[in-house]
Amino acid sequence: MRSIICMRSTRTHKGSHSIEMRYYISSLLSDAARSAHAIRSHWSIENKPHWQLDVSYGEDGCKICKDHGAENFSVIRRATLNILKGDKITKAGIKNKRSKAGWDRSYMLGLLDIK
Repeated sequence: MRSIICMRSTRTHKGSHSIEMRYYISSLLSDAARSAHAIRSHWSIENKPHWQLDVSYGEDGCKICKDHGAENFSVIRRATLNILKGDKITKAGIKNKRSKAGWDRSYMLGLLDIK
């Protein structure tokens, strides 16, 4: 441990202001610009796929917890998300593409590259 970081976040949403303090323990030397960049980089990587999985698959509300079920379903969700993102023909969001794959067998087989 080389530094303890306190990050103050100010958020304004619909005229309402909130301030949140976050604390981090770091192996970096105390450099505000470098620490801020590291923290923002980590959260952008964490939030983008997580948000997509939660909105399209309801991952946060999943109650699967027995044995390796949660981990297995997470792998399946990420694999299907990558397949659906790779579809450039259908102009729809991930949630709609997922629904279409459930209803349209030929679309689903096309995504899986099965003739």
